[in-house]
Amino acid sequence: MSSKPADNPRGNLFVIAAPSGAGKTTLVHKLMDANPALRFSVSYTTRPKRHTETEGKDYFFVTPETFQTMIAAGDFLEHALVFDHRYGTAKSQVESLLNDGRNVILEIDWQGAQQVRNHMPECRSIFVLPPSVAELKHRLKGRGTDSVAVIERRFQDALGDISHWREFDFAVIN
Repeated sequence: MSSKPADNPRGNLFVIAAPSGAGKTTLVHKLMDANPALRFSVSYTTRPKRHTETEGKDYFFVTPETFQTMIAAGDFLEHALVFDHRYGTAKSQVESLLNDGRNVILEIDWQGAQQVRNHMPECRSIFVLPPSVAELKHRLKGRGTDSVAVIERRFQDALGDISHWREFDFAVIN
């Protein structure tokens, strides 16, 4: 995949969504490593930064008030409330990359994917599924970053998220 396809002056938008624990982030990192021409859209979030994350690389960390101001200004291509925190993709960042002929990948949840498909129906959407419900629970427990209550909530939410896989152009079992 070249960084600027000759037959398509505008880049392509790929939307990848998955329930928590399906391996979406790992797959996106492998795609990015395999194809450096792909551009990753860095999302905004109101959640606290983890010690392993870098501002501007993993997320743009903003206050809930800043996030609300951005919503009111129409700055987001999509935004959603996930696990009590807001996440959103900046419209200007995606449009700029696409207009430069870059292929862009969004790593978002199913709610955001619905919004993106409504605004940009030409995008290609991919839903990542775990191989089984048991494996999903095992992965969530194996992270070692969440309490038992958080793991159970993520698991229950993930079961609901999985029900949306048919809305996507493609499904991948990881």
